[in-house]
Amino acid sequence: MNDAADVRSYLLGLQSRIVAALEAEDGGRFLSDAWQRERGGPLEGDGLSRLIEGGALLERGGCSFSHVKGAALPPSATQHRPELAGAPFEAMGVSLVFHPRSPYVPTVHMNVRMLAAHKSLPDGGVETVSWFGGGMDLTPYYGFEEDATHFHTTCKDALAPFGADKYPRFKQWCDEYFFLKHRNEPRGIGGIFYDDFAEGGFDAGFAMTRAIGDSLLAAYLPILRRRRDTPYGEREREFQCYRRGRYVEFNLVWDRGTLFGLQSGGRTEAILMSMPPVVSWRYDWKPEPGTPEARLYSDFLRPREWC
Repeated sequence: MNDAADVRSYLLGLQSRIVAALEAEDGGRFLSDAWQRERGGPLEGDGLSRLIEGGALLERGGCSFSHVKGAALPPSATQHRPELAGAPFEAMGVSLVFHPRSPYVPTVHMNVRMLAAHKSLPDGGVETVSWFGGGMDLTPYYGFEEDATHFHTTCKDALAPFGADKYPRFKQWCDEYFFLKHRNEPRGIGGIFYDDFAEGGFDAGFAMTRAIGDSLLAAYLPILRRRRDTPYGEREREFQCYRRGRYVEFNLVWDRGTLFGLQSGGRTEAILMSMPPVVSWRYDWKPEPGTPEARLYSDFLRPREWC
């Protein structure tokens, strides 16, 4: 399947470019953990996990590529496509989360992926149904208007060639998806999110997915460089660790990607690579009115138009 080979080549190149850029910013090196699942099991394929821990800039950061094939799509992947339940599948993607050391540098998440299901036809043939998903979102601990505007503007510009409807549609989807229902609050300031995307066929979906993947560094690095040297103390660090707890809660309770990985028998270390290294919880804690911490809730943790 040449289409899959093209997607694989692009994703590996994207991973390499992003890791090289973050290594240049941090000064440290990402370790490489290549893995392979042998044929004959419930899931076969290969991947490459790239991870940095204890860096000067990134307290923990992971950028993972995976390409797997399985005998039957897991339930999380057929939620909106019940006609494909039980079909053999192929899935590949790049997923990253960077948790900076400084509370003033936001956490960023991006995922771009392709899924293909091979549906058996009554005449004995096989129909391959492919779709794309992914997006990126920003989770600040201390909000800055110019950072949020820059991030959303970059997302909007990346989607502009694919129709004026894409950014507002995917922004709303992101606001709705990255929402902690049990807390009644957004995880961060959002970005863009799309799933089960097959509009316009394979070529259109792949082109849009490339545009999103290629815009990650332009969206994030200017913010990182602007905030990385801002002085902070114990108060800011404690608030960062508290807010990181929301990140953990979302990933373990609501995230479909985490669920897909675990349901499909994926590698637990790679799936949970997105977890922050140091986290804290407090019972019924609320920030004092008028503080920068309170402003995160009042001005940033609510859906709004940024550009």
